[in-house]
Amino acid sequence: MRRSNLPAELNRFVGRTTEQAALTALLTASRLVTVVGVGGVGKTRLALRTAADVQKRYGDGVRLAGLAPLRDPALIEYALVEALGLTDHTPRPPREVLLEHLAERRTLLVVDGFEHLVEHCAPLVRELLEHAPGLTVLATGRRPLRVTGEAVFALAPLSEAEAVELLAERAAEAGAPGLPGTAGADTAARLGAEALTGAPARPGAAPTDLPGRGAASPSHPGDGDAVREVCRRLDGIPLALELAAGRLPLLSVEQLLRRLDDRFRLLADGTRGVLPRHRTLRTAIGWSHELCTPEERLLWARLSVFPGAFDLEAVEYVCGGPELPPERILDLLGGLLAQSLLVRDDTPAGTAYRMLDTVAAYGAEWLAALDDTERMRRRHRDWYMGLATWCELEWYSPRQPEVAVLTEAALPHLRAALDLCLEQPEDAHLAQHLAGTLWFAWVGCGRLSEGRHWLDRALALASGHEEARLKALWVLGYVAVLQGDGTAAVAALHECRERAEASRNALAQAYATHRMGCLALLTDDMPRAEELIGRALDAYRELGELNSNVLMAQVELAMARAFLGDREGAGALSREVREVCEERGELWTKAYALYVLGYLAWAGGAYGEARELLTECVSINDGFRDLVGLVLAVELLALVTVSEGDPVEAAVLQGAAVPVWDAVGVRLFGSEAFDVPRALCARRAEEALGAEAYGAAFREGRGLSAAQAVERALLAGRSPAVGRSAEGSAPRPFRTAGPARVPGTRKPAGSPTGQGGEAAG
Repeated sequence: MRRSNLPAELNRFVGRTTEQAALTALLTASRLVTVVGVGGVGKTRLALRTAADVQKRYGDGVRLAGLAPLRDPALIEYALVEALGLTDHTPRPPREVLLEHLAERRTLLVVDGFEHLVEHCAPLVRELLEHAPGLTVLATGRRPLRVTGEAVFALAPLSEAEAVELLAERAAEAGAPGLPGTAGADTAARLGAEALTGAPARPGAAPTDLPGRGAASPSHPGDGDAVREVCRRLDGIPLALELAAGRLPLLSVEQLLRRLDDRFRLLADGTRGVLPRHRTLRTAIGWSHELCTPEERLLWARLSVFPGAFDLEAVEYVCGGPELPPERILDLLGGLLAQSLLVRDDTPAGTAYRMLDTVAAYGAEWLAALDDTERMRRRHRDWYMGLATWCELEWYSPRQPEVAVLTEAALPHLRAALDLCLEQPEDAHLAQHLAGTLWFAWVGCGRLSEGRHWLDRALALASGHEEARLKALWVLGYVAVLQGDGTAAVAALHECRERAEASRNALAQAYATHRMGCLALLTDDMPRAEELIGRALDAYRELGELNSNVLMAQVELAMARAFLGDREGAGALSREVREVCEERGELWTKAYALYVLGYLAWAGGAYGEARELLTECVSINDGFRDLVGLVLAVELLALVTVSEGDPVEAAVLQGAAVPVWDAVGVRLFGSEAFDVPRALCARRAEEALGAEAYGAAFREGRGLSAAQAVERALLAGRSPAVGRSAEGSAPRPFRTAGPARVPGTRKPAGSPTGQGGEAAG
């Protein structure tokens, strides 16, 4: 995991030297600093720049948690867990996970956009600070948290000189007249200022003013006063200045000022015509709104339903219609982008766009005025339900890594879709369907805890749709099994099986039987595991079911047979799964087949082959954030390492596995069978090293971060001590590669199919 998840700056940071120095000093003196100010004043930008500059102070890194997209206060803790890069598979509350992780670490946590959740956020921040002495929190919002020890930093607008510099810089970036397109940042600012104070218009540009005001005329040197007047009228608020700069390629400064005069005259308070700063920003946004075309204004309003970054395909479906033909959407997005109303992000999932919170809030008001909010929220939900269905289908395909990346990018939208489904009792079946459809995200992408949250909430409602409920039940059982919560697993799977029998749903029965067999496997009842999983596989074959779940059942059957001593049968099953996975491009289940084959290779004395198999297994599981598969492979790699004659490295790997198991839940599921590699490795390594040396190496491994543990596992056995080249590079997990190619064949689907979706995945 990187020490920081702060986003890269997309343009030059202008001004704020004094404020940044003061904020840096406050972070030295206080463990909770809250930057407050009106919307658009630059709170987030200043906080991120300051956090980036001081990150060397914090040995365990700087992490950003953005809370603005959240609606449900219960998700605050999950958002912080995600921001810290944690993957927790236990049924523990996420608050407990946070407290444990931060207790001994020196971390700077940036909490951005908390004001709408302040009543729930403040107690959490207080508790984290009380239990984690090395934690510092830098928060941004329009109001303080009101937590004891909080240092409040009130951020004022830019000074006049800084405001002029920002306006000039952003105008140059927008392509204001007379600016060469290849100037550097400083030169661009200078040339932008020159353009604002008298540079000739760009050839071919013929902007027009409001009707009756005549055509645009070139600016003159005296317009420097007009530039300063624009900055004063906009109160030096950065967002307002950036919106104004987006118009300067089309308007002269005088035209810009006249338009501002007209709008401010209508809204001025008092005889002196002074606007409160929050109304100044609102006026600037409203002015930008007026300058948009009717289609751009409508798109702006509809985009407000997206709680996070969105891609073109989503916008075309959600926002398109008779008034906004889908083929017009790209051009309209370009128009909003050119006016600084949208920001473009290049993400691992591809090109995405996002709207600043203040701008989105204005659009949401217009959408409400059009009485179209609920319809647009439903369209948003329908698109992401369709996306989830597509992802489930493509999970069993060569696109599996892309699905993992895409699902992570879509998480804010999937949460919003689930929230909407849960708001309306008549949509309970949609909540159950969506929570069940996302099984691959909960199980395969390391989100068991959040999956449990949504599944529990969805199943607490009576839906009247048996298909959706049955799927959610077996998925809940699966999640609970992996969390080590046998009681909840048995309850969910028993209900699923009974209801499936009553409704004659053979496929749901097969899934419930399969997961009961999985529970037996992890609780050392190998004969029962072999029986139940075998019965489920027979049913799958009879029903024509083949997907990642079915292949995983074969791997689990192979595990049971290996533990029962049938290594030949276990090997045959695992090789068959690996072959099918390689034909289909499926990686997640393949990793578990590699684990079994690695175990069998070690048992046969083929240590080099075992290492090769397990190294690939570690790499795949790390890419999917699958801690269960990852930690099993690391423990087995430790046994291979000690068998190759390197007890020190084996002890380090064993120690590195401990915090991963803490995140998974019950250590080795409480299973004696799964504990055999660990116990055997520990005995051999301690015999070779002695208790003291073994303990020292073990403690070294326990101190490694998850990312360091993975790196160590991938490099283990490459040192000269075990006869391998120390050079060369270990294979890297797929998620560290460049941006995934996001497929363009998704189809929106807003409701469950009659088949319940179990055949997918």
